[in-house]
Amino acid sequence: MQMPPTSPDTALEPPVLTAEHVTPPAGRAVVLRWRQWLGLGIVLLGIVAAAAQAWQWIASQPTVEAAWWSGLVAALATALGTLPVLLSQRLSERAQDTLFGFGAGVMLAACAFSLIIPGLHAARGAGAGAWGAGATVGGAILLGALVLLWMERLLPHEHFIKGVEGAPASRTLQRTWLFVFAIALHNLPEGLAIGVAHAGGDPLRANALATGIAIQDVPEGLVVAMALLAAGYRRALAVGLGMASGLVEPLGAVLGAAVVSASASLLPWGLGFAAGAMLFVISHEIIPESHRKGHEAWATGGLMVGFVVMMLLDTALG
Repeated sequence: MQMPPTSPDTALEPPVLTAEHVTPPAGRAVVLRWRQWLGLGIVLLGIVAAAAQAWQWIASQPTVEAAWWSGLVAALATALGTLPVLLSQRLSERAQDTLFGFGAGVMLAACAFSLIIPGLHAARGAGAGAWGAGATVGGAILLGALVLLWMERLLPHEHFIKGVEGAPASRTLQRTWLFVFAIALHNLPEGLAIGVAHAGGDPLRANALATGIAIQDVPEGLVVAMALLAAGYRRALAVGLGMASGLVEPLGAVLGAAVVSASASLLPWGLGFAAGAMLFVISHEIIPESHRKGHEAWATGGLMVGFVVMMLLDTALG
């Protein structure tokens, strides 16, 4: 049975989408926009309220507050180091590697004189013998390094020279955030070390450690901003990320001081943990980065000078 032919007038035609079908009404767009701004305002108010409560708690804990201010000074030193990039100042690769080595030397001396040795004394003061104190601090050093290794494997991040490491990054994760994660992993142990040192009950030694970290943060901020600029980022963004990289340090300082202050028995573990985390960063990140461009001698010289500077600070102020 044949179907009767359809005429052009009776044939079905696809509906034609007009502008009023595609574009939402103006009133609805305004409502959506206001909802977005309202949601953003609620989130910001929540952040402000949480920050106010956190500050009240920090201000009620003298040790944690002191750690916060020391960490903030270190963050400001990092920000100060980025300022020459705004003036179109560029460093040679040899100078950058020398500054990397200087930072490694400061951190290495801080691990030895401001963290490991006081950790051994704290363990002995808690009643441990020579072998027990060494085992406690040694185990804490290994634990700190293992935690940093786990975090490095877990978080996707990108180094300036070695490239992308860690878990596979999603396609929506911008390259900028990979650099931010790498810088945060680098600065977190420094903040933890400042906080744990303040919780140790020796303000002079804690101030010596914070001063040494702040000194090495100045060239570190410069190198980070220069590396971001060389990686293709705009000057303002490179400086902004370099400044923001130091904000991890006061947060780490508060965390370290709060945890160790909760129990005196945690002090040798906290000092050893911070030392292990910093040693991991020195060996796994800073030294390899400073030796990849053929300036090993300059980087080593910077390391030696940084070590001596931190040793003198610890001796004079601690």
